[in-house]
Amino acid sequence: MSDLLYDADEEALRDSVRALLAAHAPWQRILAAVDVDEPYDGALWRRLVDQTGVTGLAVPVEHGGAGAGFREVAVVLEELGRAVAPVPFLGTVVATRALLACGESTLLRQVAAAERDVALAVGLATAPDADPGPVTLGPGQTLSGRVLGVADTVPHGLLLVPAADGLYAVDGADPAVRRTPVVSLDATRPLVDLEFTAAPARPVARGTVATTAITAALTAGAALLASEQVGVAQWCLDTTVDYVRQRHQFGRPVGSFQAVKHRLADLWVELTEARAVARYAADRLGAAPADGRAVGSEAALAAALAQAYCGPVAVRAAETCVQLHGGLGFTWEHPAHLYLKRAKSTAIAFGTADRHREALARLVDLPGPGTGDDATNRCTGR
Repeated sequence: MSDLLYDADEEALRDSVRALLAAHAPWQRILAAVDVDEPYDGALWRRLVDQTGVTGLAVPVEHGGAGAGFREVAVVLEELGRAVAPVPFLGTVVATRALLACGESTLLRQVAAAERDVALAVGLATAPDADPGPVTLGPGQTLSGRVLGVADTVPHGLLLVPAADGLYAVDGADPAVRRTPVVSLDATRPLVDLEFTAAPARPVARGTVATTAITAALTAGAALLASEQVGVAQWCLDTTVDYVRQRHQFGRPVGSFQAVKHRLADLWVELTEARAVARYAADRLGAAPADGRAVGSEAALAAALAQAYCGPVAVRAAETCVQLHGGLGFTWEHPAHLYLKRAKSTAIAFGTADRHREALARLVDLPGPGTGDDATNRCTGR
């Protein structure tokens, strides 16, 4: 077992990202931008890429990257969750994991050098064990079909599209690719429906290599999303504690009431546990083979565990934040609703907590819910 504590390099990375977000992504700016046609903050994304090199963190040195790892990626995601920053980093990392599994050096170098934005064209709610999409391969190496609810795509980026028995690269700016914005709960992570109409495509991988790469990418998404959820929950707890210290009722701070103390103490315990689970998932993901053999491995188990636990904790933290802020928490002018919406939307991203609990049961060979007398007999040893 690795040491899951943050090391000095990870803390230095956290400080850099937090300082950049504090200077260029205060919540007032994010709140003002949620009603625009393109909520992603392109200027913020370029600053993150240029000043901290986030796109190259998970890319090995031999492919032009920083050669850091997924633990460092998880630290960045914690800070992005803490700021609900509207940047496509999570989607970039998911696509990078697919490219790593395929051994696609050229595209990896472009991603690491921030020459291309890339995203995996699957719905945000797609779980690692789900069918990634209904796109079909047509004559002349073209793709046709629709993929619904895709996150973290940029108009001129590259799309990695699962289709037929392979994974294909499609230029997102091609006229044969139509992007339709979707009204989503979380405006800081906009969704689009993608429609391909005989879109020219280049094969990246085929057969089992492609299948394994897609599963590895979605597993990475589930594992790393937990760190973002920890960041969301941490902001909610910190902000609520500060507020109840200052807010007075009946001549005393609201935070001095025992019911409030107990509720926040319980949330602190849950958050501490969630952080440990998220760190474990990022660590096991980094230890998984680069070729993507994550199915049935410790990385897949850790990802299922992380999403079974961290998603609900983030939702409870955000709900507590809104409720303990009283009437202020329900107003548009306060940022609490941004965190509640992010928490709610991530609770179904890469599969719901229930689905991950079922996956966890399968991975450790335990009976799932509703399996009848056989499950009872196995549990009782009969």
